[in-house]
This record gives sequence, structure tokens and C-alpha cells, in this order.
Amino acid sequence: MGKTKPTRAETAESMGARQREISVSEFFLKNRHLLGFDSPRKALLTTVKEAVDNSLDACEEAGILPAISVELRQIAEARFQVQVTDNGPGVVRSQIPKIFAKLLYGSKFHRLRMSRGQQGIGISAAGMYGQLTTGKATRIWSKTKNQKQGHRIAVQLDTKTNKPVIIEDVEVEWLPTFHGEDVHTEPESFRHGTCVSIEMEATYVRGRLSVDEFLKQCAIVNPHLQLHYRVILLKKDNAAAPTAEQQTELIQPEAPWQVFQRAVKSLPPPSKEIKPHPHGVELGVLMAMLKDTSARSLKQALTQDFSRVSDKAAHFICDTAGLSPKARPARIAHQESEALFKAIAEVKLMRPPTDCLSPIGEEQIVAGLQKEIVADFYTAVTRSPTVYRGNPFQVEVGLAYAKPGENQDLGGDDPIRVMRFANRVPLLYMGGGCAITKAVSSVNWKSYGLPQPKGSLPIGPMVIMAHMASVWVPFTSESKEAVAHYPEIVRELTFALQECGRRLSVYLNRRKRAAEAERKRGYIEKYIPHLALGLQDILGFPEPEKEKVETNLKDMLERTRLQV
Repeated sequence: MGKTKPTRAETAESMGARQREISVSEFFLKNRHLLGFDSPRKALLTTVKEAVDNSLDACEEAGILPAISVELRQIAEARFQVQVTDNGPGVVRSQIPKIFAKLLYGSKFHRLRMSRGQQGIGISAAGMYGQLTTGKATRIWSKTKNQKQGHRIAVQLDTKTNKPVIIEDVEVEWLPTFHGEDVHTEPESFRHGTCVSIEMEATYVRGRLSVDEFLKQCAIVNPHLQLHYRVILLKKDNAAAPTAEQQTELIQPEAPWQVFQRAVKSLPPPSKEIKPHPHGVELGVLMAMLKDTSARSLKQALTQDFSRVSDKAAHFICDTAGLSPKARPARIAHQESEALFKAIAEVKLMRPPTDCLSPIGEEQIVAGLQKEIVADFYTAVTRSPTVYRGNPFQVEVGLAYAKPGENQDLGGDDPIRVMRFANRVPLLYMGGGCAITKAVSSVNWKSYGLPQPKGSLPIGPMVIMAHMASVWVPFTSESKEAVAHYPEIVRELTFALQECGRRLSVYLNRRKRAAEAERKRGYIEKYIPHLALGLQDILGFPEPEKEKVETNLKDMLERTRLQV
């Protein structure tokens, strides 16, 4: 037997020669499950979610009542074309490639105001997934109000450099157009808007974790949205290998559009950008802000770059830290930033302003629930804004309760449905690890009239929707599917749920009393003829008088019923 040649030991030089920079695109290409692209089914949902979020944000920032269409077109057994169109302000030509084919590029990461998107990853990651699984480019049509013609651009993402590669760029005659539920409804066109089309490997499945459910919940939590949706599927016998004729037949509008009409015709109040609050800034961030500030003195930096810091508060912070208010911020960042950080924590400051939030509102929540869920009782609670780690947030809870058997989707013997939302975006996955689910399970629903297994969701024909609005939602992962368990957030959710529970208890008790009164009334009605017969025997009046007494007793019972 030959001897095994010993493995050559590595040296610092040989190991150093292999080191190279990893682009953010390469990282997420290998770890796409972090962004919600871990299965073909979830990839379809994530793509629709990111595109719809971008459309809603663009429309609301431009002051436009949003109209959005979502079309899923199956082009092979495990391949879909996803096309999302909106009537937003459009995208200027120079920004299109970077927005749709560059990770970590956007306008929302560095600003503190409520918005659906935050990281500048979502729609670019969807295009990257489509490119990875089909090799196809992302196609975008866009037209702004002042343009005579629109643009059609096809882009791909260079994952090594995280830069867009333009495949096609032409001017076209294009207007965003939205179709009605039937052929008799005239299509509606707008002068401006955007359409994105991505071809990808995907699977379409109906159910609670589907695109259908996501869009239905979008219509509930965004009652000002008009949403058009359709799915065009291949016939089962043609799914394996569709011919050219069958492909031609597929592009015909054979599937009807499903339209979720808007329940309100007013936009939510616009949110305003705020500056960071000192109590929410960590030491490293404070040092970076002091280095980059345009202020010439420490006092000016504190009052100019932070919210809720007055001249008096800035002086007090400097005195507590033993620093001169006239000191240069850059010098403080290098030498005495820790003393400043500790002083800020000791000073009492006003909470950050809350006009950076745009809650749904109790009336709009009820309107959204009534539009999409058949129930007998609706209520909603919007809590006052509060703070976690210096970030303002606000909690809202809506409740819909149906009579047993009234709504086929809500079984009386099944756990209640919990719909979770963050900044008006439905969260369908990772419910077990979400603070919202924890808060719902921790409430004692037995005291409000619902059966509840220990440590679980209550049982009954009920839907609870819970919404968290914040300038920075603490998601547990990059896929943005669950809210982290901060005590402040769980506490606010619990208070809102308990208030809804008290209102539900009043309704259930009133209904129980009414049912009991109806039961007793039924007994009386049953025995009225016997009562009239007994009166006839006792008083000895003739047969015609018996019928008159019976009629009078029934009339008296009916008047009592109406009064109740």
C-alpha cells in the first residue's frame, strides 16, 4: 500500500490570498430564505407582497387614492409570471434600474417615519430570485405625469457587484389600465403609474398562507385601496408540456378579475419624518452622528440632530457629562462620547413626537372588517402612541364575532383567526414567534365569554386583527414576518385586546339575555291556548270570547317583545 501524501499546511500568506469581499447580493443569493424565498409557494407570496407594498407607499406619499392590479399567470407547471400595476406617480427613468435591481437601495432606511418598506431589499430580491430560477430579466413599465410617453426597461442584477445591468430601455406608449369584474365594465386608465413583471419558479396554492389571503387582508387593513386580482392557470392536462397553441390560448383574458372595492375614499393622514430621540440612540450611533454632524458645537448638535432636546435640556446634558456646550462634536465623538451617552440616559426628556405615525383608525378598521368578513358584531380600539427604545409606535386591534353557523369560514369549535399587521402589511408566516400571537394567547378570554384551552388561542367564530404602526417595526428576521417580543409592545397589545374583550362580553351577555327572554316567551306562546281554555272554564265565558282572550294575550306578548 502506498503512503498517503501529507496535506500541506496553510500559511498566513496562503490564507490571506483567498480572502475577498462578499457583496450583499452574493450573501442574499445564497441565503434567500432570510428574505422569504425559501420555497416556491412562499416566493410567490413574497414577490406579490413586496410589489404591493411599494405601490401603496408610492401612491400614499403622492396623495393618490391607490388602485392596484395583481395578475398571476402560469406559463409552465412550476413557473409563473407575476405582474403588479399601480396608478402611483411613476418612477423617473434614471432611478428605475437601481430601485428594481440593486439590494439595499431606497429612500426609507435612513428616515424615521412610518412606511411599509424599510430596508430597500424586497423588490430587488424578488427580481434576483426570478433571475436565479428562470434566467429572465425583471421588466418595468413606468410613466410619470409630465412624460408624453412611458419607459419599458428590462434589468438584471449583477450579484458580484450588486449593480443593475440594463438589458432593454425603450420609450413606449403605455398607460396603467385596470379592468372591472366583468366585460361590461369599462377599463379605467390613468396618466401615470408603474408596472413590474417578474417571471419565476413558483407554486400557487389556495389557503390561509396564499396570495389570495394576503390580498384579502390587504383590502381589510387598507380600506382606501381598490384592488384588482386574477389568476390564470394552465389546464391540468396541459400543465406538463403546453403546446404553442395552448400557450396562445392562455394569454386570453379567460379568468375574471376579482375586485376588492375601496370602503373609504380618503387617504390616511400623512406621516411626517422625525429626528432620532436621544433615548433610542446607542453609543456607536451617537458617535457616528457626532462625527457627521454639520453643527459647530455640542449644544447645537444636540438640539439640531435630535428630537425633544431644547436649549435648556442640552445645557443640562452637557453639565451632567462635564462637557462644554461649545466643544466640537467631532472631538467629543473620539474622546468623551461615553460620558455624554450616560448623561443623556439620566436626563428626563419628552417622548418623541407621534405625527410620524399614520394609524388606520377605529372607524376605518370596522369598515374594512365589514367589507370582507361576515359577522354580527364589530368593534375596534386604537391605543394612544407610546415608545419602545426611543421609537414611537401605536397599537390597534379590531374584532369581528359571528353567530355560530353564520360564517362558514369561522367554525364555532375552532380556534379564532388572528390577522397580524405591521405598518398596514399582513403578516402570514411565523405566527407562533410573533408578539401579536403571544399577546392574544395571554389574555384570559374565559372572563369575556369564550372558551380557551390553557396557553392557547380562544375557541369561537371570531376574527381578531392586530396592527402595529411604528417608524421602525422590530421584525425578528429580514423576511419581516413576525414582531419581536418587546415588553412595551406586548403590554399595549394586551390592553387593546382586553378592551375589545370587554365590549365583546357586553354583546355576548346582551345576546344571552335576549335568547333567554326569547326562550321564556316561546313557552308562554306555547301555553297561551291552554291559558285561554282555563280562563274559559273558570269564568264561564262562551267559545267566541275564548278566541278573543287568546288574541289579546298574544298581542300583549308581542308588545312586550317590541319594547325589549
